[in-house]
Amino acid sequence: TKMSETKRALNCIVCPMSCSGTVTMEDGKITNLEGFTCPRGKAYAQEELTAPKRMLTTTARVEGGALALLPVMSKASLPKGKIMDCAACLRSVKLQAPVKEGQVVMADILGLGVDVVATRDMEAL
Repeated sequence: TKMSETKRALNCIVCPMSCSGTVTMEDGKITNLEGFTCPRGKAYAQEELTAPKRMLTTTARVEGGALALLPVMSKASLPKGKIMDCAACLRSVKLQAPVKEGQVVMADILGLGVDVVATRDMEAL
């Protein structure tokens, strides 16, 4: 028995099958993946345990539009540990209507190489 070996159960969220897998780690490195039925599930498990990422979905303030808040989203996954910092950074954004879907709201948020874009149009009043 290896003293630094740990096993962790993990449910895959890549597709509706939601495979239940077990990940064996030794000294912080993945040594075995069991129960994941496709390559995407195995890739998800590896990323989730070594460098977890998430999409950011939130809102940004907008002036001169029909609504005070506009839904926005990151164009790619961001490091999970930076999501709250990114959301806090977006609180300082104040857009001016009109805004078009896909318009960059914040380029290269926190220097992570990912843009945040509007996810809907907002016409000016």
